[in-house]
Amino acid sequence: MGRITASKKQLKGDPVYDSLLASKFINCLMWDGKKNAARKIFYEALEILEKKVDGVAPIDVFTTALENVKPIVEVRSKRVGGASYQVPMQVRANRAQSLCIRWILLAIRDKKGQPTAQKLANELFDAYNKQGVAYTKRENVHRMAEANKAFAHFAK
Repeated sequence: MGRITASKKQLKGDPVYDSLLASKFINCLMWDGKKNAARKIFYEALEILEKKVDGVAPIDVFTTALENVKPIVEVRSKRVGGASYQVPMQVRANRAQSLCIRWILLAIRDKKGQPTAQKLANELFDAYNKQGVAYTKRENVHRMAEANKAFAHFAK
């Protein structure tokens, strides 16, 4: 049995914006199979974002925020002759997308004292403005890759 590809399976976007990215984000946000709760949190966060950013559609703010958090390079451990090196490597598009979603969700789950929709809206707004916890994580990953550029010849 092979992998199911887009041609065999119809991919569906979310019900409001018809965005595959929003649908994937909602699925990652979901906890214990409670998709309606995840949708409610996501759309509340977009409503809050709409009030914060005038003149820009909230789905565009969401998309831009995720683009800003996506890493371009990362370091991977490579074992060469008994020593492990941190080798900088390009990040594939689907891995970059999953990493940026994971970092945003980790950032909002670490914060306490606010409703999740408010935390998500704040983190997306910060990512849109190239700041915040998730964006800092991306910058740290890029800094690590830059620092280990000398080992780039080990990449394969």
